[in-house]
Amino acid sequence: MEDRQNKKIFIISLGCPKNQVDSEFLLGLLVRQDYEITLDPAEAGVILINTCAFIQPAVEESVNTILEMADYKETGRAWALAVTGCLPQRYKNDLVSSLPEVDLFCGSGEINLLPDLLNDLAKGRTLESRSMAKPGFIPADPGSRLQASPFFRAYLKIAEGCSNACSYCIIPRLRGPYVSRSLESLAAEAQLLAENGVKELILIAQDTTAYGQDLMPRTNLPKLLSRLARVQGIEWLRIMYAYPRGVSDELIEVMAVEPKICAYLDLPLQHASPKILKRMGRGRDPDLPALLARLRQGLPGLSLRTTIMVGFPGETEADFENLMEFVEQSRFNHLGVFKFSPEEDTAAARFPGQVPRRIKENRRRKIMTLQKRISRNLNKSLAGQTLPVLIEGHSEETELLIVGRTQGQAPEVDGQVFITDGEARVGEIQPVKITQAHDYDLVGEALDVPERCSTGQ
Repeated sequence: MEDRQNKKIFIISLGCPKNQVDSEFLLGLLVRQDYEITLDPAEAGVILINTCAFIQPAVEESVNTILEMADYKETGRAWALAVTGCLPQRYKNDLVSSLPEVDLFCGSGEINLLPDLLNDLAKGRTLESRSMAKPGFIPADPGSRLQASPFFRAYLKIAEGCSNACSYCIIPRLRGPYVSRSLESLAAEAQLLAENGVKELILIAQDTTAYGQDLMPRTNLPKLLSRLARVQGIEWLRIMYAYPRGVSDELIEVMAVEPKICAYLDLPLQHASPKILKRMGRGRDPDLPALLARLRQGLPGLSLRTTIMVGFPGETEADFENLMEFVEQSRFNHLGVFKFSPEEDTAAARFPGQVPRRIKENRRRKIMTLQKRISRNLNKSLAGQTLPVLIEGHSEETELLIVGRTQGQAPEVDGQVFITDGEARVGEIQPVKITQAHDYDLVGEALDVPERCSTGQ
């Protein structure tokens, strides 16, 4: 028999780090209303899934997870299954009828309402017919966040939504227009995270380089970085999702002079063909080879990450060969490749010249083969160097190895450093001598006596 007084809550967060931050704020709000977090879904009274619906595979993962968790309403103690995030924001009207197992759908802009909605549900109120609020959740209280990531690193979500008009993307519809958080609230949140032991702060948004342009008075990412660098306890600041057209001389200068800012930049370039970039809605991006040259000249030792999309409608063999040449010449330290997904309600899904799935997969494989060679050669150049490494803990593959990351490796998307010798202390940034290099990962030994670490990587 269901027990609606059971306030143990089990949460699953799907998708990107931006979703993870939303989940952490949501957990904090729930705990303030006397909910108790559990890691066992069989013990939970409420099972909550924060979903992703950016592309079709993410939609499928979200639906499969919902169906899997719905079983606990029969086999466990769950009296409520709640679904929030992008999936209900995108498909709310269809989901109510197709997923009757779900007791509450809550959109991406309603995170702050969810505790009260769950309390209403516990009192027996029917919520299926309520309207979905507009997207655009901005936390009112930085202190309400309950960190669920490892204690030594955290993502700092500096803005919500997106105002870019990429023809393949539905994020503006799911998350609303770009809204920056205030510099003061971000500095306050960073201070709280530092007091909890965070050493590495990773700045995220749909477009980090657009930060502050919507605020009054206007500010920008370089000013935010300068402010965050003054937070005691934070040792590394890392920038992700930096749109190329927003990379200013001021940003490069701040990165060059502030030692806390990692010599690392994530630039989602998507393609190299001006024709394809224009069709993507990214025709305002600068000359990409010139931008990379400017970055490397101003930031020696910079590690660059990018994402590439293959198989966009109209991409010819000549376009693809130009992209391969661009990747070969650019020598990115890290690169991810995505196959174009024709999402409904996007302009690109209706474009002529759709590329067959087989060709898209073949192009993805070719670029990744090329990138593996580039990455291996760049890693080999690090052998023999002593680099600062953030120690993260035991390897998922074997308890016999400790792993960490250099400044040139972002969590979850890049490689790692496997430490085979020496004393490594989890959560500390230590000098590690690199002894071996592989395609994506490095091997090294932690040094007992601090040595001067090389900059950059």
